Amino acid sequence: MSDSLRDQLLKAGFKPAPKVQAKPQSRPGKPQPQGQGKPAQSGNAPAPREKGDIDLAKAYAIRHQREREDKAREQREIEQRAKEKRERRQKLAALLNGAGQNAADADIPRHFPHHNKIRRIYVSAEQLPRLNGGELAVVQLAGRYLLVTREVALAAQAIDEEALVLLCDPHAAADDDVPADLVW
Repeated sequence: MSDSLRDQLLKAGFKPAPKVQAKPQSRPGKPQPQGQGKPAQSGNAPAPREKGDIDLAKAYAIRHQREREDKAREQREIEQRAKEKRERRQKLAALLNGAGQNAADADIPRHFPHHNKIRRIYVSAEQLPRLNGGELAVVQLAGRYLLVTREVALAAQAIDEEALVLLCDPHAAADDDVPADLVW
């Protein structure tokens, strides 16, 4: 990365400009032939730069520096978001530790939409009406769905919006004619 633009162009196959040899000075008193003397500026010679102009190598260096700064800033933002996400997960895990009410003998599937897919959690006959009535809720932790109380679910939602998966409102009007307690 420390190669200059000139070095990069030489590596790419461009040849350096030929060096102009200085003409020997004529002796004093000897006449000079016409056309020899101070060479006129050719069209290939660079024009004198104005005070505000910068050369190409400097412009590339400035652009490269800005790109590095942008990448570093984006990387810091990504790391900050990842750190915040880890902290939220830790708080959520601490909150939900032992709060799950998933029954081992649950045999009734309760289906619900989550991330554009139909998911299910198994509940017992006593838990199904409580879940549909809004006393219980479903939260997600590390890819698993946990059945928790309404208060714990609202606390989990305060930590992470995406943690709360299902919380029924018994007073809300249904979007369709399918009852929530329908077993498929």
